[in-house]
Amino acid sequence: MSELSPATKKLISQYKLWAKSLQPREGITTIHVDEVASKVAAFYEKIRGIIDWREEHLLKIGAVERMLKRRLFAKMDLVSATFSNDPIAEPLVFDLIRGGIFPNDAIEETKIQEVQKIIDKYVFIINNSPQNKEKSRLRLYHWLSSIAACEIEETLNPSVKERALIDYMFELMREKIKVNEGILKIGGLSEEEKNVQIYIAVQRALFKLDSQVISYHLLRYWFTQWPDIPQSELNEITGAIFTLWQNIEKELNHPLADKFYHVCERYDTAYLIMGDVLSEEPEKIEEKISNPENLEAQAKKSYTTRLKTLKSRLGRAALYATISIFITKIAIALAIEIPLDKYLFGQLNSFAIMIDALFPPLLMFFLIATIRPPKKRNLDLVVMEIMKIAYAREKKDVYEIRIEKKKGVIINFFVSLFYLISFLATLGIIIWALYKLNFPIISYFVFIIFISLIAFAGMRLRQRSKELDITEEKEGFLNMILDLFALPLIQVGNWLTVHWKKYNIISALFNALIDMPFSVFVEFVEQWRYFLKEKKEKIH
Repeated sequence: MSELSPATKKLISQYKLWAKSLQPREGITTIHVDEVASKVAAFYEKIRGIIDWREEHLLKIGAVERMLKRRLFAKMDLVSATFSNDPIAEPLVFDLIRGGIFPNDAIEETKIQEVQKIIDKYVFIINNSPQNKEKSRLRLYHWLSSIAACEIEETLNPSVKERALIDYMFELMREKIKVNEGILKIGGLSEEEKNVQIYIAVQRALFKLDSQVISYHLLRYWFTQWPDIPQSELNEITGAIFTLWQNIEKELNHPLADKFYHVCERYDTAYLIMGDVLSEEPEKIEEKISNPENLEAQAKKSYTTRLKTLKSRLGRAALYATISIFITKIAIALAIEIPLDKYLFGQLNSFAIMIDALFPPLLMFFLIATIRPPKKRNLDLVVMEIMKIAYAREKKDVYEIRIEKKKGVIINFFVSLFYLISFLATLGIIIWALYKLNFPIISYFVFIIFISLIAFAGMRLRQRSKELDITEEKEGFLNMILDLFALPLIQVGNWLTVHWKKYNIISALFNALIDMPFSVFVEFVEQWRYFLKEKKEKIH
């Protein structure tokens, strides 16, 4: 028998609380919506999930944010950019359950009051925020509503287990990660900044959380009473909300953020597997894993299961990303490319249109099909890391964050110039190929944009496939050559993806023309169903 570490014992106790929270409570009234209306709304949400594609675990938050903004916008004074205090929690929660975002007959009615309290808190901040020349109140509304969506989602679907695992990894990585003196001298990184960067990196590595979720978690990290914050403290935060917003953005875009992430991303597998092991019978697991042999067996079993799940998740993510980009591509072709081709050239190049439509999905298929599974020795390394974090040890590993020496002006100039040349060479090859295929000149620009988006999405998925891999990857000469020409295109895709989320044409069309009318239609279906039930009940 081996002694479990204090951090592991604490994690087990939190997992026990999580398991206890799943038990049904007697005498509690839950929210029920009409099944027919729910099926209609759920079908619509599935379509939205493809059009407005996000990572699977962020779909709920995305739906909450969209529905919250729709409800808030209806209560907005466009002149002053302020909102009324009329309650909107009940229709919002009903919308979320109808859409299948949360299960029917599972959420307690008392949650409606909690959600309204959350909304009132953020509306108060928006309405009472000071004037700011750089950032308008409308931009503040978009930022705060995204954070409010995270808090609402967590209230309706408490992430006890996930938060416990984040705290567990954060506590251990905070002890292991060391920052060399060079960074302290060059960047002035304080201990608190280091801890914040580790906290952010852990969330990005473990659950691939995005900026809005991490922003909410940072608020809770800095203000421990955030869910039930006293009015006096809320007044102070409201007065300094733009400074707080700026500080959060500064931490999220810290120059050393990537270095902290790469360390956490390499070692997150052990924590993920540990979480899977504890999820099975948390009440009995402490006695089981006190024996290293039992823990090893459980870890190998969980590793195999997670590897299978990872493959299916990658396939689904690739399909959704491709469909989302493909639909937008077709919409642009029908709205812009084809009409301009007819107007300027008087004819359509059917072969070019076919290549234009099929090449991006084929590129995504190639990027996913060539993903290699982790090497066999990876499992042994994962088990070894699990043993290190599970049991008390006198000797602790050290992961050092190092910074490269600044390049000289001349070296930096030539490196940047060489990178620019490789980017222009990549564009030149693509344009030459399109010219040989008789592509219309107008389609060059659109084709390059969508190839960049697919290349970036595909590379992100390839990186995601290494979620369980903790071996050091050795890149050969061929990989270096491919990176030389592919990286500039991928970075263009990265930049476009950020703006893609803001200006997704199909998503904007859904929001403006379909979303609100469809919501009204679903509510009408539900009310009509209730009306028919009442009439039937009167028949004796």
